[in-house]
Amino acid sequence: MKILKQGLLLASVIAAVPTIACTPDGKEGIVPEHNLKISVYEKRNGGLTEEQFHSVIDKVEAVYAPIVSQLGGNLQVARNWTDGTVNAYAQRIGSTWKVSMFGGLARHETITEDGFALVVCHELGHHIGGLPQKVSPWSNPWASNEGQADYFATLKCLRRVWSYDNNDAIIRKMNVPVSLVQACSAQHLWSNDFAVCVRGGMAGMSVSRLFQALRNATVDPRFDTPDPKVVTKTDDNHPAYQCRLDTYFQGALCERDFNEDVSNDSEVTGTCHGSLGDKVGLRPLCWHKPSAQ
Repeated sequence: MKILKQGLLLASVIAAVPTIACTPDGKEGIVPEHNLKISVYEKRNGGLTEEQFHSVIDKVEAVYAPIVSQLGGNLQVARNWTDGTVNAYAQRIGSTWKVSMFGGLARHETITEDGFALVVCHELGHHIGGLPQKVSPWSNPWASNEGQADYFATLKCLRRVWSYDNNDAIIRKMNVPVSLVQACSAQHLWSNDFAVCVRGGMAGMSVSRLFQALRNATVDPRFDTPDPKVVTKTDDNHPAYQCRLDTYFQGALCERDFNEDVSNDSEVTGTCHGSLGDKVGLRPLCWHKPSAQ
């Protein structure tokens, strides 16, 4: 009986502890630990203004706050514009599903408005991105792992957020690689679907260049040079930056409708998956080991 009581006490303590997918100390955010800070007073070429920072968050929040509410959560987006942290994270405290965004990340020269929207979607993806999830010995699993949060961002979130934009006009202003144009045109016949695919790919390129810059890497991420790594089991942590671009790219290419929800019970539901006969739009093998279901 004493052991049972101790077990129940431990369970209650664990349940009361706030659980974090991307930690507020910046060590396990959308990027791993690093020392870069970008002050609100620092001038750089590129990045977002404060108005753009809030506008992007407003747009994503307006779409997803009601969805989170339907799932039993209360979405809270912390808008830390003056904070120089170049990162973002997700956290759950009871029914509060929190996303923390920082001005330092928004001010980085690699970040476009679409790239910043992708980061917001990635953090939302930790909450509602489905399987695979991070498994913790200290709490019930709730957070989609890093690769799945990346995949969800272009597979579902950005498509839903951009569904009423003039996407054709937006991509005409972009310098889009031929490889991205060809891949999106092969997968998406409707003009708007094609344009959203291109926007998703370019948003992924923006964020992947951030990852490259933070690692001081000299090899540029490209759509036509996928990461050749093949994992023997699914990696829950941050993949290499080329692998992450591959994930954004494949999420954008997948033909599943954004209204087909992903699931916490099956990694197949609402996604492109080999078990369904899909050849394109799959989670890359550089981080994902497909399940048989």
